[in-house]
Amino acid sequence: MKPDIDSFFDSVTGTWSYLVVDPGTQQAAIIDPVLDFDAASARIARSSADRIVETARQRGLTVAWILETHAHADHLSAAAYLKQQFAAPVAIGIGIREVQETFARVFNLGPDFACDGSQFERLLGDGEVLPLGNLAIRVLATPGHTSDSVSYVVGDAVFVGDTLFLPDAGSARCDFPGGDAATLYRSVHLLFALGEDMRLFVCHDYPPAGREPRCESTVAAQRAGNIHLRDGVNMEAFVQMRTARDATLGMPKLILPAIQVNIRAGDMPPAEDNGGVYLKLPVDML
Repeated sequence: MKPDIDSFFDSVTGTWSYLVVDPGTQQAAIIDPVLDFDAASARIARSSADRIVETARQRGLTVAWILETHAHADHLSAAAYLKQQFAAPVAIGIGIREVQETFARVFNLGPDFACDGSQFERLLGDGEVLPLGNLAIRVLATPGHTSDSVSYVVGDAVFVGDTLFLPDAGSARCDFPGGDAATLYRSVHLLFALGEDMRLFVCHDYPPAGREPRCESTVAAQRAGNIHLRDGVNMEAFVQMRTARDATLGMPKLILPAIQVNIRAGDMPPAEDNGGVYLKLPVDML
């Protein structure tokens, strides 16, 4: 069965978010929503998330899930805001616990920050199935970019997070804590095994000059033309390429604020004794 899919592009961060709908019951899941954040002023806005809210309400949808493919390093999550709007649970892969442990040390969050994933309503393991009206959302663990990365299979569509980009953009980096290029290679081939007609929806697109941003590919197109992982590229060659490429990359612009918010399921850190909310800036830690 095919879900209805509305896609939303945030040009500032190059992020695709999705509203995935069972057409029979009008139940919906939101995947990878973006909270607008201006790094210079440290001000947040919700215009990107409000586009999803407006669409869901105009269509009369019942939002059953807010799903994260991983704790993103390149945008802040709007999951907490959307949870307020729809009273829907927020879910992420169970590997978030490892990510929380790593970054609790980086940001010195102390004993008051729980590294057990309890900030999320649901932690998802490989093979779990979530109901979505007459459809189902199957969780496929796809680590490699990060240890908590999962993909969501809904009918003939799979939402792959940062595991893959479009064929002309290749694959995600693997040099974050918990990342591993060989693991990513195996995860991509799990996606390829879903069948050549499976539609793949990416979380990011950074298009080359002359191409408009796109969000959708197929397994067949990826196997034929992905510049990093097409058929014929073996694991050793991919790991060598990915490792060398990652060594040339700088940190994402929003990694420090994004991680602090995203390991909290989109919530800001707790207010301090003056009522203000602060994001930490660790020096020489990454």
